[in-house]
Amino acid sequence: MQLSPAGLQLLKQSEGFRAQTYLDVAGIPTIGYGHRLVHPECYPAGITEPQAEVILQWDLQDAQQSVERLVKVALRQGQYDALVDFTFNLGSGRLAASTLLQLLNTGKYDAAGTELLRWDHSGSQEIAALKIRREAEYQLWTGAVALQKEAA
Repeated sequence: MQLSPAGLQLLKQSEGFRAQTYLDVAGIPTIGYGHRLVHPECYPAGITEPQAEVILQWDLQDAQQSVERLVKVALRQGQYDALVDFTFNLGSGRLAASTLLQLLNTGKYDAAGTELLRWDHSGSQEIAALKIRREAEYQLWTGAVALQKEAA
């Protein structure tokens, strides 16, 4: 399975493009579409959007492989997209250790989807952008995004 256009759109919209290095909400140096810089990686002159697209594809491969490795049950496209976005944003370690994954792998799809909504904090502080992102992931999970497109 591959990330769908709807999943990619959510990820790119949530991350936003930044040509220069910035610190994300966790204080980690980041560039492009949410690419976390690992020492000695640096872009003192910044990057272009086409460069960010290439980096994003590499980062997406990691997130997709993590989802495929960790999830032991069948997924619908929207569920897969939501998990790839979640994993891209938070990392495979968080997915691996989550109640979300535990519930999912025991076939409790609805409960697992609801768990997405709990991941809207950085430390003890609720982050508005994370709340919006998790709600959008939940919409993908439940299929509400596809239903909205069909109705249009």
